[in-house]
Amino acid sequence: MWTAFQDTGWVGRSVLAILLLFSVISWAVMLAVWQRFRRSQSASRKFVSVFRKAKRLADVQSALGMLQHSSLVGLFRAGYAEIEAQISHAEGRQTVKSLDSVERSLMRATRIESARLSRFVPFLATTAAATPFIGLFGTVWGIMDAFGTIGTTGSTSITSVAPGISEALINTAAGLFAAIPALLAYNHFVQRLRQARGEMEDFTLEFMNLTERNFT
Repeated sequence: MWTAFQDTGWVGRSVLAILLLFSVISWAVMLAVWQRFRRSQSASRKFVSVFRKAKRLADVQSALGMLQHSSLVGLFRAGYAEIEAQISHAEGRQTVKSLDSVERSLMRATRIESARLSRFVPFLATTAAATPFIGLFGTVWGIMDAFGTIGTTGSTSITSVAPGISEALINTAAGLFAAIPALLAYNHFVQRLRQARGEMEDFTLEFMNLTERNFT
């Protein structure tokens, strides 16, 4: 493989450098996003336990220090802030005038948290879609180089066309090497994001039920 790489021209090497860059960045993104989802899921389990055991929302608010990575914490804070804002304008009464406002706050927080969880994930889709075509360009260039050699030398022996064919095959393999892990990771993270959104929707319903029982 190294000998074949040394025999490639500047176009083939440029293509391989671009594919290597895509591959390195995509693996870094995979690691970062995986850690983000893992921390969020772990913190969310602990948060749900605290939320369901607490007798007052203020008790939950005071226990959020170690659960910052949970996406549900963002929803709770948004809903709790809206409840406090409405109570402060209720002339001392512990009532909420508009449940719709609380729900809108939770929905807005859901979009914010979804965007946070999915940050950099689209780059994996870009890598999966673009790198095979970048590799294909290198493949076509290698084949063209092989035919050019045949035309120049007038020989069709394997010795004369091997460098061009090797360049073509290496670029094809490099494109697939960059694309396949990115595609698998992208599909996995999209599924994880769907699950996270489902958890946020469930928490929104639970929070709204609790608000309706205690503040209306």
